[in-house]
Amino acid sequence: MNKTEREQIRRLVADFKQWGQRAEDLRAWHHAVHQAAADSERHLHSRSLEITRAGQPAWRVVPLETNDTGIVMHLWRRANLPAMTASDEAMLRLLTEDAPRAIAEVGPVLDVRRFFTGSARKQSADTAAKLLQLRHAVFTRVGGPERLEQLGTFTTAVGAPGIGFDALLNPALRLNLVAGRTGPDPEIVDQSAFAGLSEALAAIARAVASEASYRLAARDAGEKVRRAEAQRLLQEMPMDALKAATRERLRLSPLSQAGINTVQEVLNCGMSLQTLPGVGEMSARRMLGAAQTLWQTTYDETPVRIDINSRRPETTHLLRRLAEWDACRQTRGASADLERAAELDPLRTVIGGRTTHLLVIPTRLLPAAGLRESIQIVRRRAELLRGPSPSSPGSVNADPWDDFLSRPADYFAMLSELGFITEDENAVHGDLPEEIIKAVRDQALSGEHLTASLRGYQSFAARFALVQRKVIIGDEMGLGKSVEALAVLAHLRSRGETHFLVICPAAVVTNWIREVTGKSRLRAHRVHGPDRERAARAWVRDGGVAVTTYETLAWWEPALKELRDLACVVVDEAHLIKNPQARRTIRTNDLIARSDRAILLTGTPLENKVDEFRNLASYVRPDLTVDATDLSPRTFRRQIAPAYLRRNQEDVLTELPELIEIDEWLPMSAADASCYRVAVERGNFMEMRQAAMLQGARSEKVQRLIEIVREAEENERRIIVFSYFREILNLLARSLPGPVFGPLTGSVPANQRQQMVDQFSSAKHGAVLVAQIVAGGVGLNIQSASVVVICEPQLKPTTEAQAIARAHRMGQVQSVQVHRLLSEDSVDQRIVELVAGKRRLFDDFARVSDMANSAPEAVDLSEAELAREVVAAERQRLAGRASAET
Repeated sequence: MNKTEREQIRRLVADFKQWGQRAEDLRAWHHAVHQAAADSERHLHSRSLEITRAGQPAWRVVPLETNDTGIVMHLWRRANLPAMTASDEAMLRLLTEDAPRAIAEVGPVLDVRRFFTGSARKQSADTAAKLLQLRHAVFTRVGGPERLEQLGTFTTAVGAPGIGFDALLNPALRLNLVAGRTGPDPEIVDQSAFAGLSEALAAIARAVASEASYRLAARDAGEKVRRAEAQRLLQEMPMDALKAATRERLRLSPLSQAGINTVQEVLNCGMSLQTLPGVGEMSARRMLGAAQTLWQTTYDETPVRIDINSRRPETTHLLRRLAEWDACRQTRGASADLERAAELDPLRTVIGGRTTHLLVIPTRLLPAAGLRESIQIVRRRAELLRGPSPSSPGSVNADPWDDFLSRPADYFAMLSELGFITEDENAVHGDLPEEIIKAVRDQALSGEHLTASLRGYQSFAARFALVQRKVIIGDEMGLGKSVEALAVLAHLRSRGETHFLVICPAAVVTNWIREVTGKSRLRAHRVHGPDRERAARAWVRDGGVAVTTYETLAWWEPALKELRDLACVVVDEAHLIKNPQARRTIRTNDLIARSDRAILLTGTPLENKVDEFRNLASYVRPDLTVDATDLSPRTFRRQIAPAYLRRNQEDVLTELPELIEIDEWLPMSAADASCYRVAVERGNFMEMRQAAMLQGARSEKVQRLIEIVREAEENERRIIVFSYFREILNLLARSLPGPVFGPLTGSVPANQRQQMVDQFSSAKHGAVLVAQIVAGGVGLNIQSASVVVICEPQLKPTTEAQAIARAHRMGQVQSVQVHRLLSEDSVDQRIVELVAGKRRLFDDFARVSDMANSAPEAVDLSEAELAREVVAAERQRLAGRASAET
């Protein structure tokens, strides 16, 4: 290798050393950028926390501070590093590994060491020199030096202004918290959305803490009631129960010989049992263990009941503690809001004065807007808590029973909050599919404008209506459908909506006005009666809840068509619009279609035909396909499930007193039979139905009814008597003993109906309210009555069910007796038999039922068809009897 060649190799070596150092710096720089980004990701993850909804993870939240912009910069730098290709990696290996080895081998021939180097080393150096020449030529030819510069420069101007926290959402940053996920997009929430949250959560926590001692005292009192009831049950539980509990392995005769006859007496004796003749220490322990097991089982299964017929001291104590808790509560009616506060409480520990933003990452199908909504709910609840304080517990009435009897539903709601009244979770969901149940559980419900406490099943119904937007709530009568609808309106009001409309029968306008004013902070407007014009104008101007009737809609329809911001329409007793051709239906359906949301309330969605039920579903969800060729109940319920929620009393009102139904079959008196025969000969169906009572004092039904009224007075009960016929009601109003109120008929103005019910409710025991079943059986709450008498069988089973539900409903504290007065060998018997089919039809299609197949056309009877069948059958029967007698 001559001097010129050595100089050339030295220049190549210098180039490779320079490029190699650059390559080493590149690798270190890329590693540092990746390491800083990874450290930033770990830091963000360590600061993140999980927020739940309905007990399941819903969002991961990362609080961000001003100095966290450095974290964003680290991620941005990583995202803007030039991407290393396979060729780039090969190039860096050449410069940092292969070239240095070749340089080391060529070194001995480039300086004075060449004079002392052997031939083998020279040959190796020559080979290395040729390799360097070749690699140098290729490297420069393919633009290696330029590529090194590119790999050492960011792809964009990293330091450019405008790189803020929003950049975290950029997929290019590859933030591991948000990358590679599906579902709703993550969001950056600025400080305005959560400002004051920590203070609001603290205010709620203080309010709950201030109530905690009263709540705890109420809970302890409830446990005492349960223990006392369990003790009474064990006091009556014979020793045979111990035998069964131990599979007859214990010899109990020594206990009987000692006069110990009940399980409670065994517990009272304790280990002193071993002193009895024939009982050793081991036997005593086994006896006590079995008795304690029975006690625990009995205690666990014993509900907390409030029995007005036996006002025990422990129950009175419980009522007093509940009243004190209620009097001091600032959080009354706020259970949904408190649930949101509990979900957000973890944020209190991470949101500080320097927190400027939140990175919200949905972990399910709930968007980040759901978290913002929860924050708004909590802040608004805190604002309410800063208002006037409730009355002090010292103001509680001296006799808590009076307060309980005036508002039993409130007390039962408190017992539910304390966990003493439980609900079947599956029953609460009705017949809904799992995906809707999940969405309903995830729906927030604001209680800001609601003052009533919701039971769990009521909260579920309100959230169902919010999720599905237009629905039918078909809960059985007496479960509080109006409160469920009111909870929806209150929630919408907290979202800025202002105009809500309730359409109902005239008989329940007053009741709706009372519900709105008594259980919410919404303003009620009675758009019915002489002041309807003034009320309508005030509602349009100020917003609130307008309560009107189906009939008033005809007058109001032109003005309502001009309204553009109708947030929700509530249609009460919605079965009244089952006929799509009726004018009331057309008017109401037009409002349903124009409103953002609609809630149809009816405990009887199906009265005669399945088509009626299908019609109601089509009003709220015209997009639903209900197969007209497959009318099995299971298929029908599955098809309408997105629009229909139904729960039954026995499933969710575990505290509801017993319903005792008595079918009283009575013979006809001679006067009854004579009147009945004339009606049959005339073929007058309605006259046949009345014949057994029109004889007044000579009627067996009337005589029995008078006995029922007297028995009720002796038992300190009030009575409501239902009949379809005004003539019978007038007769009974003159004939029955005791204070009689009514008749309450369809011709009585709506406000006077409520006054009549109020007067009846405040009257002495033995008072009677006589009511037309189609008027008094709809909408009114008559919990003061605990005896119901139905004078003749009705042509629709739902009519009777509605009437009974006026008394047997949430808040009733006495068992309810239902007496059906039925005449033997008469139209009553034929109606009972034929209407049984209608009852089966309703149960199959409208109630949650396990029956899979049915032929509804076999039991769909119109009233005219039923009348013809009954008249024909009775004529044939009487004719046969007459011929037999002759």
